[in-house]
Amino acid sequence: MIGLPHFAHHQPTTLAQALKLVDQYGTKAKLLAGGTEVIPKLRCRALCPEQLISVNRIAELSVIEVQPGGDLHIGAGVRVSDVGRHAGVLKTYPGLAHACSVMATTQIRNMATVAGNLVNGSPCADTASPLLVYDARVRLASQAGRREVALDAFYQGPGQVDVEPNEILVTIIVPPLPEGSGSSYQRLSARSSVDMAAASVAARLTLDAQGSCTAARVAMGAVAPTPRRCPQAEALLADQAPDSEHVSWAAAAVAKGASPIDDVRASAAYRRAVLPVLARRVLEQCLIQARGGGR
Repeated sequence: MIGLPHFAHHQPTTLAQALKLVDQYGTKAKLLAGGTEVIPKLRCRALCPEQLISVNRIAELSVIEVQPGGDLHIGAGVRVSDVGRHAGVLKTYPGLAHACSVMATTQIRNMATVAGNLVNGSPCADTASPLLVYDARVRLASQAGRREVALDAFYQGPGQVDVEPNEILVTIIVPPLPEGSGSSYQRLSARSSVDMAAASVAARLTLDAQGSCTAARVAMGAVAPTPRRCPQAEALLADQAPDSEHVSWAAAAVAKGASPIDDVRASAAYRRAVLPVLARRVLEQCLIQARGGGR
């Protein structure tokens, strides 16, 4: 059995201390929060950092709360399970709550962070597509200051995200949703319920008092180089009073907008076949919620 590579372990207790460390060590360092991605990669030597910087003792990164303006702030150290059972998330962002409840296993959900799930850059990240349909953005900090990046611009390729070596993702920001909104997330795995998603779809629809769709967001995961929105499907739903026919058209557009591959989790043909099924399910659930039905 291969042991862990040698590294220096840092445990800063403030964000300022952590930022000083990442500025000092840059690409020689790796950040650690839940460790569910980092530790396995250390064990197989896919990662061999000289410095390991834990953010687990930084109190300000472990906060999840709704701000006075209505934005939901999820700190970089908040565990997936805590997000999934947070009252504000369950009430306003049911798609995200469901994604957090079905991701991996209970043990992993209790350790993993949503920030880590995003910053890993995986195309099949469960929390990515729900956050995309909520127009989420991430806040990055460095010693030079802070900047915010829309999540749909954050992903740059498989395993590639818009984070500089001297930056730390500190907060995920989710805007409040208008009245008349509904959202949902569904995933399928070809091997087992605790496996990584072979295909996933999230959606969010907002209806006005007359039942017309004033905002439509549809995103997919594990079927393209990055989690991404599907503007073709969104355009078929926006400014319409969506019915079964509109839902069918949008679901078909999701499959057409994907670029799946064959891998150990599923074939490209399987992914393309299940996408319209998942899309129809989530869009129908969104309409039920937006029209005042249960979540």
